[in-house]
Amino acid sequence: MKDPAIQSNRMQCLFALISASIVAVCVCAGVTMNLVTPFDENFDHMGIRTFCMFTVDSNILAGLSMMLCLPYTIDGIRTGYYHLPDWVVVLMHVAVTAVSLTFLVSLFILAPVKGFALIFSGSRFFLHGVCPILCIVAFCFFINSHLIRLPEAGLALIPVLIYATVYVVMVVFIGEENGGWNDFYGFTTRVPIWVSFAVIIPLTVGIILLLRLGHNKCCLRRRHKDAELYREAYSGADLHEVVEKMACSHKKELKTDSIVIPSQTIGYMIENSGNDMDVKEGCRLYLEAYLK
Repeated sequence: MKDPAIQSNRMQCLFALISASIVAVCVCAGVTMNLVTPFDENFDHMGIRTFCMFTVDSNILAGLSMMLCLPYTIDGIRTGYYHLPDWVVVLMHVAVTAVSLTFLVSLFILAPVKGFALIFSGSRFFLHGVCPILCIVAFCFFINSHLIRLPEAGLALIPVLIYATVYVVMVVFIGEENGGWNDFYGFTTRVPIWVSFAVIIPLTVGIILLLRLGHNKCCLRRRHKDAELYREAYSGADLHEVVEKMACSHKKELKTDSIVIPSQTIGYMIENSGNDMDVKEGCRLYLEAYLK
C-alpha cells in the first residue's frame, strides 16, 4: 500500500510544478514578443526599451519566482516531500502583488483610455491578462507550503516604490526632451501626481493583504486536509512506530540513495496527535529507521 503522506505530497508538488511552469512559459512568450517587435504605433516602448515598463518588469519578476519553484517541486516529486523554502514563497508574494497591480491598472485605468482590445492583444494578452491571472491562481491555490506573515507581506511594496521613484525621476525631473521617459502611463500628465500616488499605494496595499489572505487560507486548508489524512491513516498508533514505519515506507517506495527527512510532515503529525514528542526526536527516529 502506498504511503498516503507520499501520495499527498507528490500530488501537491505536481500541481505546483505544472502551474509554475505554465506561468514561466507565458511570461517568456509575452516578453519575447515585445523584444522582437521594434516598433508599435500604439506603444513607444518596444524592443529593448520594453524594460522601461512596469508591466514587463513585474512579469519578469513573477516568471523568475515561479522558475525558482521548479527545482524544489521536481525534487519533491522524487522524494515525496513537498517543501518550498520560505524565501521563495515570500518572493512569489512580492512578484504576484506586482503583476496583480499591473492587471488592475490595465483593466481599470489603461483599457478605458486606450481600448480593451488594444490593451489585451498581442504580447499584452499575456503580460496584462493571462500571466497575472495565472500567477494569482498558482500562488493562492497551488504554491502553499508557507504562511505569509504580515512583516513579510510588507516586502511586496518594495518593487512598486522603487519603480514609482524611477518613473518620477525619468518623467518629471529628467523629462523626455533630456533623454528621460515620456509619461506613457499618464500618471503625471493626465492627473496630478499626488492623485496617482493616492490611488496606486492603497491599491497595492489592498492587493498585498488580499493575496496574503487567499494564500494563507489555502495553505491552512491544505494543512487541515493533511492532518485529517494523517489521523485517518495513523489513528490509534504509537507515534514512534508511525515515524519508523514512514521511514521504512519511504525507503521502499522512493528507491533513492539520498535521505530527505520530512521534518515538516513529522511536525504536522506530532501537532495533530497530541503526542509530547518533539520534532527533533521524530526526525532522529526517522533517520535511524531509514538507515536500518
